Amino acid sequence: MTAPGAGAYRIVGMRTHDVRFPTSRELDGSDAMNPDPDYSAAYVVLTTDDGFDGHGFAFTIGRGNDVQTAAIGALEPYVIGRDVEDLGGLYKELVHDSQLRWLGPEKGVMHMAISAVVNALWDLKARRAGKPLWRLLAEMSPEEIVGLVDFRYLSDALTPDQALQILKNAESSKEARINRLMVDGYPAYATSPGWLGYDDDKLRRLCQEALDQGFGQIKLKVGADLADDIRRLTVAREVCGPDFPLSIDANQRWDVGSAIAWVSALAEFRPHWVEEPTSPDDVLGHAAIAEGIRPIPVATGEHVQNRIVFKQLLQAGALSYLQLDAARVGGVNENIAILLLAAKFGVPVCPHAGGVGLCELVQHLAMFDYVAVSGSMDDRVIEYVDHLHEHFTDPVVIEHGRYRAPTAPGFSAEMHAESITAHTYPGGEVWTRA
Repeated sequence: MTAPGAGAYRIVGMRTHDVRFPTSRELDGSDAMNPDPDYSAAYVVLTTDDGFDGHGFAFTIGRGNDVQTAAIGALEPYVIGRDVEDLGGLYKELVHDSQLRWLGPEKGVMHMAISAVVNALWDLKARRAGKPLWRLLAEMSPEEIVGLVDFRYLSDALTPDQALQILKNAESSKEARINRLMVDGYPAYATSPGWLGYDDDKLRRLCQEALDQGFGQIKLKVGADLADDIRRLTVAREVCGPDFPLSIDANQRWDVGSAIAWVSALAEFRPHWVEEPTSPDDVLGHAAIAEGIRPIPVATGEHVQNRIVFKQLLQAGALSYLQLDAARVGGVNENIAILLLAAKFGVPVCPHAGGVGLCELVQHLAMFDYVAVSGSMDDRVIEYVDHLHEHFTDPVVIEHGRYRAPTAPGFSAEMHAESITAHTYPGGEVWTRA
């Protein structure tokens, strides 16, 4: 029997879509820095000459999604006509292109465009193999995984030999962890109760629903008004009890001094972590905040632009929880580098998933990390937001507060065609009837 997707092929088509969802109408996703987000996807579909396709996207929150979509389109010459089985080589080719690199380097709109294309290529590869991406990656050899990573700028913290040893250490017990993952799933935490624009009654109701659904952690947005934060955390503690893990997220609202003062004022609520207390680029600022609010942990990463900044945050002891994002850095390849860095420094990875499609993507990365890199779920959770999953052909499944391991081939990135049509900006039905 011929394996799915066996044989030579070429990519013959690339389509992009500016897809936007009007989440600002209900204040879903609202926080101190982003009061009215419209969750959006700069979306790309790659097609092959033998009938397969791959889907990927960059996540934005509305304005500028057209710019992000155009950046993805600029990468078409790199994939059309190619057999792209060597995803280590193509990833490095994209990231190292001398002229495109000038637009970063390795950050911003162009880097996110590379992420969308790289992730679409991994979706294609997993579909051709007939496996969910997490399992495709987990079943690769340590040598194959190391070959996907760009170690430039990392060797002072992580060498290829060290990465290889991390992967080999996990090799012998991978099958047992796959079996456990299929039975138990992966722990999740709920962000949906805590959007800043929700009133106290909605916060109270959604916290209770999250408890009833089995979530072991809830996150609240903070940072716009201290009195409001105290009142809302009081409500959450009344519902959840004194010992339940409640984390807080400032979405980069503060500078160093105000972060320390503000979090200290909220210390009575025993935050499980404080997330994004300051600029994602301020490594030393994060380190100073971590020292100034100890023992409250710092979590960050959703806006960290590349593996180099993650390296520095880890070297500086500036974070206790690393929150990688599936669509901001250079796709699966760079996220593998970040997972290996986190394992080297012994820091748990708790992926960011607050956005359209991000839950669908990051579950694969966290599960690969558990099976083949860190070998642990201890102190690790994946963010979950209860928005927009119905637009995906392979949506996440949450049971008793845990992600169920995906079994469908691919990266779970494909949107329904009718959802793309209805939400394409500005001509889609959702926008023309507004």
